[in-house]
Amino acid sequence: MLGFVSMSMDVSSEIIHSLLPVFMVTTLGMTVFSVGLVEGVAEATALITKVFSGTLSDWLGRRKLLATIGYALGAITKPVFALAGGAGLIVTARLVDRIGKGIRGAPRDALVADLAPPEIRGAAFGLRQSLDTVGAFLGPALAVGLMLLWQNEIRTVFWIAVIPAVAAVALLIFGVQEPERSVTPDATKRRFTWSSLRELNSAYWWIVGLGGVLSLARFSEAFLVLRGQQVGLPVAWAPVVLIALNLVYAASAYPIGRMADRISRPLLLLGGMLVLIAADLTLALAPHPFCFLVGVGLWGLHLGFTQGVFAAMIADVAPEQLRGSAFGFFNLASGVATLLASVLAGWLWDRFGSFWTFAVGAGFCLAVAAAVLALGRLGKLVTAEF
Repeated sequence: MLGFVSMSMDVSSEIIHSLLPVFMVTTLGMTVFSVGLVEGVAEATALITKVFSGTLSDWLGRRKLLATIGYALGAITKPVFALAGGAGLIVTARLVDRIGKGIRGAPRDALVADLAPPEIRGAAFGLRQSLDTVGAFLGPALAVGLMLLWQNEIRTVFWIAVIPAVAAVALLIFGVQEPERSVTPDATKRRFTWSSLRELNSAYWWIVGLGGVLSLARFSEAFLVLRGQQVGLPVAWAPVVLIALNLVYAASAYPIGRMADRISRPLLLLGGMLVLIAADLTLALAPHPFCFLVGVGLWGLHLGFTQGVFAAMIADVAPEQLRGSAFGFFNLASGVATLLASVLAGWLWDRFGSFWTFAVGAGFCLAVAAAVLALGRLGKLVTAEF
């Protein structure tokens, strides 16, 4: 049910986000660097907010309440995109929308961990991620059809996005029942203090560090949409980029999640890093749309290899009473890295061209993978399940 909630909100969000980079550059006259800055700040805001929402969900012991607030904030911002006449309202709506995502993210992930037995936790996170990603390709697909139907009237398409956003909030309120928690600490133990971090062991912080450096190697998917324009995709077909990406992501997340219940999860992460390198190089060198879409598909495959696996690893090592905080701090590290990566990607694009945006991303990811191998960490990660 949480997957269907995520799917509905993603349909709404991706209708807008698949067209927003083109809208910002062509209609509002913003630079690619500005798009990168806005996207980086927006995504980082979402991830950083998860720290506070996750910790608050641990303290309150009520994860569904915070998730509902987060989804409601996302729904409220959707009409603003349709009404905006300048960059200011777009930026404001983007930030508030991402704050809503940040508020709901960690409590929702912790709720999945509360529900799922440990022996199928990888599959559970993979299933939720797959349903979420179904929405992420249905949204752009609808955007393409609506753009063709209304002859590139982007604002009209933005208005349609309000409907599934409202449906997501209603589905969460009436369709999700929060489970009884097996651990019910008293208020003193639930209250977060910095000393609580001592209960998060070195294995947890290793996962946080790995997630952070991997986030440095990738940037906002807005750059994929802009690269699609460069290789000849018409404006109305710009959402095809996210359709292709999320089709692969949705198809791979659940099988890889099930695989992570049987083989080394860290080894799957290393595989995801190698796939990301291949994606960056393909996107940097793509001479035509078909080759470009192969690169987009590889980008989606790397997400399937990494996102659900990271979530399952966090759930494995974090104490139940600190799961919200654990997911929050993991996303804090990823948020800061995402901001830096997107700003750097926009600067490289404006200064040196799109080739160097993707080439530097591939080089950074290769360096991280090589460093893991050189330091001998892979052997420890593969042989130990934390």
